[in-house]
Amino acid sequence: MTDRPAPLNIGSHDLPVSPELSRFMAGDWAPSPLAASERVTAFDVTPARRARLSARFPGERLIVPAGELRVRTNDCDHRFRPHSAYAWLTGLTGEDQVGHVLVLEPSGPHGHEAVLYLRPRSPRADGGEEFFRDRRYGEFWVGRRPDLAEAERLTGIRCAHLDSLGAPGLLGSPAGRNAATDSELATALSELRLVKDAWEVAQLQLAVDHTTAGFEDVVRALPRALAHPRGERWIEGVFGLRARAEGNGTGYETIAASGAHACVLHWIRNDGALNRDELLLLDAGVETDSLYTADVTRTLPLSGRFSPVQRQVYELVLAAQEAGIAALRPGASFRDFHRAGMRVIAEGLAEWGVLKDAEGDLHRRYTLCSSGHMLGLDVHDCAKARAETYLDGVLEEGQVLTVEPGLYLQPDDLTLPAELRGIGVRIEDDLVITAEGARLMSGALPRTVAGVEEWMGSLLEG
Repeated sequence: MTDRPAPLNIGSHDLPVSPELSRFMAGDWAPSPLAASERVTAFDVTPARRARLSARFPGERLIVPAGELRVRTNDCDHRFRPHSAYAWLTGLTGEDQVGHVLVLEPSGPHGHEAVLYLRPRSPRADGGEEFFRDRRYGEFWVGRRPDLAEAERLTGIRCAHLDSLGAPGLLGSPAGRNAATDSELATALSELRLVKDAWEVAQLQLAVDHTTAGFEDVVRALPRALAHPRGERWIEGVFGLRARAEGNGTGYETIAASGAHACVLHWIRNDGALNRDELLLLDAGVETDSLYTADVTRTLPLSGRFSPVQRQVYELVLAAQEAGIAALRPGASFRDFHRAGMRVIAEGLAEWGVLKDAEGDLHRRYTLCSSGHMLGLDVHDCAKARAETYLDGVLEEGQVLTVEPGLYLQPDDLTLPAELRGIGVRIEDDLVITAEGARLMSGALPRTVAGVEEWMGSLLEG
């Protein structure tokens, strides 16, 4: 423990505090403990996760930081979200985890003891002023933190004051592997998360269910969005309301792309107007309070009905998605579903006369990206796993992934007939690999042309 208190985070416009006020603030506060029964929702599953990590690195000190705040503007920080590996190992997912560190200390030749180093609730007596003066960590500014005993009850992990971790000592020491800087540890943490346990699958299903509700909200809001000069932002806001009301927020920046904006793969400016004669590509996902996110895309006719050319493009993408989903099963190559979908896309483009034939990779001019990825605590989950365990690996029961083929027919592409230019379509669903194949988690949102039109009609009439 350091002898000198850390400097307070005080803004240039904050009022000075007199000694009299400081003394007055130090006393006459009633006890306000957390409920003794409170525990993190992942309490029962995190010990096994830590044990699996321990077995990978016998005898080595393992350091997994939650992360630090990042300044957005002057003295305002971005909203904090703990690092996914830290959340997976501790079950702690809140904004109060800033700067905290999980350390697995070697215990015997093969095991580890988990120790959570955290900044406990700031004291209100003995001259402590953090609780009412510090705008980054003060309880009156950002909310209450657990004390050490409460944190131990919450997590089942032995807790110690963050100051006792030492600076710069342990975190930068070669005696410890730090997940923030050690690629081997970061890789192991990604690979351990490739297969989801039943609790994680349930959290992902919850995220998908809330996302479904968000898509329904968007369709109901289309009349007002169509009337607004930045209708894409209206859509983004409507979905964001559902995400914040039901979970932690969105799992990634919402893509609300109308018309030719849908041909930009990651369009997040969302500053365009909506046109009833065009399509809206909505790629959005709710992140639960446990930080698991959905990732769903639907391409919707803003008039409520697809035009013939819109239907032509949409049905080709849907056929590609169906082929990709049919390729999902344990033991299949991860890349098989992408290959299956791209065969359909290439053949369709050849039938349209856009390509001379379906051979080679020229179809990528119109579809470009891969057709899916792992899903979990991160929208592009387990990204640091080795290729042989992920991209060049095989599917396993319990993995959760997206299947999301698309066609992005650029508005200035002279290889396309004029009627196809400026149309972007992506259809994305979340699936969990089962013993028999795969279960569609986002099936509550229709995908067929008739299903989408009927669904939109029922919501707009309601």
